[in-house]
Amino acid sequence: MSGRNLRTVDDLVAAGLVAPEAAPGLARVVDRFALTVTADMAALIDPGDPADPIAAQFVPSPEELVTRPDETPDPIGDDPHEVAPGVTHRYPDRVLLKPTHLCRIYCRFCFRRDRVGDGEANLSEADLDAAMAYVADHPEVFEVILTGGDPLVLSDRRLGLILDRLEAIPHVEVVRIHSRVPVVDPERVSAATAGLLRRRFATWMVIHVDHPRELTETAAAAIGRLVDAGVPVLSQTTLLAGVNADAETLEALFRRLVTLRVKPYYLHHLDRAEGTARYRATVEEGRGLMRRLRGRLTGIAQPTYVLDIPGGAGKVPIGPDPLTEVGDGEGGTRRWSVEDPNGGRHDWEG
Repeated sequence: MSGRNLRTVDDLVAAGLVAPEAAPGLARVVDRFALTVTADMAALIDPGDPADPIAAQFVPSPEELVTRPDETPDPIGDDPHEVAPGVTHRYPDRVLLKPTHLCRIYCRFCFRRDRVGDGEANLSEADLDAAMAYVADHPEVFEVILTGGDPLVLSDRRLGLILDRLEAIPHVEVVRIHSRVPVVDPERVSAATAGLLRRRFATWMVIHVDHPRELTETAAAAIGRLVDAGVPVLSQTTLLAGVNADAETLEALFRRLVTLRVKPYYLHHLDRAEGTARYRATVEEGRGLMRRLRGRLTGIAQPTYVLDIPGGAGKVPIGPDPLTEVGDGEGGTRRWSVEDPNGGRHDWEG
C-alpha cells in the first residue's frame, strides 16, 4: 500500500500512535530492541483504542525494559545447537538456516529480539559457504527451514541464489520459509516471487499471523499468489494476552485462514524472551482455549498448541488430552475415559 514505514519513535508520534510525552521513555526501548512498523500494519491501528491488538504487537512499551528472572536472550536455546554460521541443527532431519537478521516488521514479543535488526544484517559470503557446506556434508538433513530474521526481506535475486544452492544438494527434499512478509508487507510477494519458489524440492511457506484483522484483502491476495503458484501455506500464531488469548479471536483467525487455503499449523505458547511478560497467558488458559475450539472448529482449522522447552530441548505439544486412563481392561487392554468435543465423558476400552 502507499504510505511510509515507521522506523523511529518520532515516526510513531507523527502518526499519532504514541503520545509526545512518552517519546523519551520509548527511545530507550528502541535503543535496545529494533523498531519498524510497516505502512500496512500502521494503517490498521486505531489510535483511539488503547487496547488495539495490532498496536499491542508492534508499538513499543516501556514494559519491555523490565526483565524477569525467568526471561533470557535465547529462550529456546538456539546457541547450543549452532553448528555453522547461521545454522541451527536441533532435530536430526532438519536444520534452521538464518540468512538474515533483518525483519520487515519487529514484533515486540519476538523470541530472537536480542539478535534481530542489529549487528551483521546478512550472512557474509564466507559464512553462507560454510552453512551450505554443513548441509551438503550431512545427508540426514531432509529439510532446510529458512528463518531469521525474515528471509523475504532479501531480494528475489538473493533469495533465488540461496534456493539454487540448496537445490544442488540432492538430499534436501523440503525447504520451508518462515515469514511475516505476506501479511505485513504483501506487495513484496509478487507473482515472480511466488514463481521463484517452485523448485526440485517441495517449498512450503509458513506465515506468522496473530489476529484476524491482519488478514487484509492485500494480504489475502499475496497468499493467493503463493498458493496459486503451487506453494502450500501453513500458519503459525503466538498466544498473546491482550491480542488473541480468547476463543472468539482465535476462532475468527483460524476460520479466515482456511478460507484463504492456509492450514493453521502451530499455536505457540509464548517464549520467555526478555521484556515480554505483558503478553503472557498461562498454559492452563491455552489448554482451555484449545478445548473450546475443538468443539467449535473444523479439524482443518485447528493448529497444534506447542511449547518450546527452554534451553533447547525442543518443541512439544501441550494441548488438552481427551483421554484419561482409569484402569486395567480385559485381555491386557486398558480402560479409558474419553472427553468428547462438548465436554461429555465416555468409557472406552482398548
